[in-house]
Amino acid sequence: MRKLTYFVGATIDGFIAAPDGGFDFFMAYSTEDYVLHMTAEYADTVPTPARAAAGIADAPNSRFDTVLMGRGAYATGLPAGLTSPYAHLRQIMLARSLTASPDPAVEVTAEDPVALVRKLKEEDGLGIWLCGGGDLAGRLLPEIDELIVKQYPVVAGTGIPLFRADFSPRAFRLTDSRMFEGGNLVLTYAKASDQSRPEQPE
Repeated sequence: MRKLTYFVGATIDGFIAAPDGGFDFFMAYSTEDYVLHMTAEYADTVPTPARAAAGIADAPNSRFDTVLMGRGAYATGLPAGLTSPYAHLRQIMLARSLTASPDPAVEVTAEDPVALVRKLKEEDGLGIWLCGGGDLAGRLLPEIDELIVKQYPVVAGTGIPLFRADFSPRAFRLTDSRMFEGGNLVLTYAKASDQSRPEQPE
């Protein structure tokens, strides 16, 4: 069965974007070793135009072949004319009030996200990448199998959180961590079973 991975950048205090949805400020905290690692290990998540600039335009998909985006996450590329940001992947935008796709390469659906993901997991293929944003991640939290947080060494104070959901603690197990010279961290978590949650003291 395919996995749903929430692969996302975040500040130390858990925000994935500024209050207006912008995330350009992360670029100031991206050292060369970090960028090279992300380009090599997570090439599937690099926007298609940037793949060409990085010389990986023809690199085959190795982790993901499908990307899920909320309407807000998708809209961040529109001011730059980027209507098909991940043309090397199957692109699905979940939007309850939008019926027409801005680009024929982007599927638009108002389907329940949980039901959609469960169907996608049954299909053959590589992993499913949840690109964001926080509202969609909150709705899909029960279906997230893997969480990869690119933590930048900066505190935002406010913004769009990693998850926007009701209080419902869910355990994840740290499976890998990488630290880079500028202080960037890449933290990989797997969804933990009930049995693997730490025992509470009596």
